Amino acid sequence: MGHRAKNKQPAPQPLDVKQPHSSSKKLGKRKAESLNDNSNSRPVKRPKDQSESKQKGKKKKKKVLVDSDAEGSADGWEDVADNVELKIHAKSLFSTNDDEELDELGMDEFSDDELRGPAQAFDFGSDAEDNEPEVIIGKSKKSKQSERPAKIIPTASDNSDSSDQSDEEEERITMANMVARSKALDEQAAAEDALDFEEMQHAAFNEEDDDDDLDMDEDEEETDGEPFRLPTREENEAESKAGGPDVHVVQRRMRECVRVLGRFKKLAEKSRARSEYISQLLSDISSYYGYNEFLAEKLFQLFPVAEAIEFFEANEVPRPVTIRTNTLRTRRRDLAQALINRGVNLEPIGKWTNVGLQVFESSVPIGATPEYLAGHYMLQAASSFLPVIALSPQPNERVLDMASAPGGKTTHIAALLQNTGIVFANDANKARTKSLSANVHRLGCKNVVVCSYDGREFPKVIGGFDRVLLDAPCSGTGVISKDSSVKVNKSERDFTLLAHLQKQLILCAIDSVSPDSKTGGYVVYSTCSVTVDENESVVDYALRKRPNVKLVDTGLEFGREGYTKYRGKIFNPSLSLTRRFYPHVHNMDGFYVAKFKVEKRGKISKASDSTAEVGLTGIEEGEQIASEKEKIAFDDDEDRPYIEESKRRRMKAKGLKPPPRTTVKIAA
Repeated sequence: MGHRAKNKQPAPQPLDVKQPHSSSKKLGKRKAESLNDNSNSRPVKRPKDQSESKQKGKKKKKKVLVDSDAEGSADGWEDVADNVELKIHAKSLFSTNDDEELDELGMDEFSDDELRGPAQAFDFGSDAEDNEPEVIIGKSKKSKQSERPAKIIPTASDNSDSSDQSDEEEERITMANMVARSKALDEQAAAEDALDFEEMQHAAFNEEDDDDDLDMDEDEEETDGEPFRLPTREENEAESKAGGPDVHVVQRRMRECVRVLGRFKKLAEKSRARSEYISQLLSDISSYYGYNEFLAEKLFQLFPVAEAIEFFEANEVPRPVTIRTNTLRTRRRDLAQALINRGVNLEPIGKWTNVGLQVFESSVPIGATPEYLAGHYMLQAASSFLPVIALSPQPNERVLDMASAPGGKTTHIAALLQNTGIVFANDANKARTKSLSANVHRLGCKNVVVCSYDGREFPKVIGGFDRVLLDAPCSGTGVISKDSSVKVNKSERDFTLLAHLQKQLILCAIDSVSPDSKTGGYVVYSTCSVTVDENESVVDYALRKRPNVKLVDTGLEFGREGYTKYRGKIFNPSLSLTRRFYPHVHNMDGFYVAKFKVEKRGKISKASDSTAEVGLTGIEEGEQIASEKEKIAFDDDEDRPYIEESKRRRMKAKGLKPPPRTTVKIAA
């Protein structure tokens, strides 16, 4: 209804006709005045309670519906009797629409008495109304959230707490029941031990049954497909003439040969020998992995059959990229944080080293970062840490690295020495000393002397070292993943020549160590090879040639023990102190480490003298007595030049400046 229509004067009515009441909606905010004197006949203004508390989102919708009903229901007030309450009539008029609307709004459960209440006074001037909690007028319905219990879901801890409390209340330890409870606990422990023992016996008893079941399962698998049959010599020749076997055929044949050799008595063909299966497996390994037959057989003999395949497979996978922190310039924690900030994903190698980091991926070239150029780290294989850790140099010592290029081990030694003492970095190849010198300068090693001599000349060039590291030249069978050319370019002659050179070098290294050293007197021999000819055979040779040398513990917490017996060869039992490292076991390059302790040379034992004297008879005894008499009467003046010359040689071997020779000439 418009403003004009609202204020328009109605038409005159007869005096006996009562003017109908206008709607409360048309009156707006004014009080509705009834024409009669009854104060209860006017409609009650609805309080502002539920529409502001829970139904704010639907307030506008409800208001529109009520207004539309109010506008259309103005004519209904004309039929209201005088003695009828306005509220009851209004309820009958709005029953159809309001009930549906209340159902939608969830207000059907509220009664008129609940909505009835004193009119609220509105305070439009205060802002505290927004922060104050809403007040529910009358007996409003409680929300479901307020009716929820404190704990929604009972947990096992609640039950256990209650049960523990009840148990504590029921069974409290007293002087009376203490003995009984102790006996009960002892009986329970004895029963558990007996049960464990029975389970162990049962497991041991069923091992054979499990093996039989496994064999039966494998036999069933064979019956499902084509059974494996070892090819004959003619079939192999025909296969090679046809261009070689298929890769999948070779894989299946290798797998079946390994399975048959693992349980040869049960799975092998009756007419075939074990050597035939081994020769077929070696042939397949050579063709599949690309080894020559000699090297494949040499490496195959080092391991059991199944482990040999794991070794060959590990040589096809590159080793992880590792770096060594240069402790002369930084700490590992700071270096790791700097590289992580540059987008390098890394973590420590292991507990056995406190300077190594393994790099997984990098968004920048790891060999060209500012940290690398500043000498904060060195790109170095994890296996190269092992010889220096075994050597364990102490500050202020004289150390010799007989084969040092490109300088990873040398700079590691210098870092452990904390730039004290002196390190002689030698390499026979003069061209490789350039990279050695570059790394020494980049990493800030100030106690390193670079030289280029044949290692076999070192006792004559200089000696008297506290510790010597010999990372001998080898065949490289432990680093095949880096240099795959080793698979085809190594022959039996190469191994023979290398073993001979290694034996010469290890004797020279032992002779270069001073047995009088107070802190040292150690030699570490290492190779990046896994063959016995270059490792155990060389170490055993050194023990036989130098009686004043013995093997000691390397100090490495992991690694396999060295061989004491190998294919009919029996080595010194102390070779068990040496350590072997394999790519398929330790995820690093194949390596071998042995540590010697050099002692002073002692005199010949009395037992050997007695045995020699027993063998002498007659004329030999007389000659020995005469020679002893001659030894007793010797001339000091005649022997003095010889003694002085021997002293000069010893001082020169130790690197000391010998005194000038005396004028007395040595007798011819």
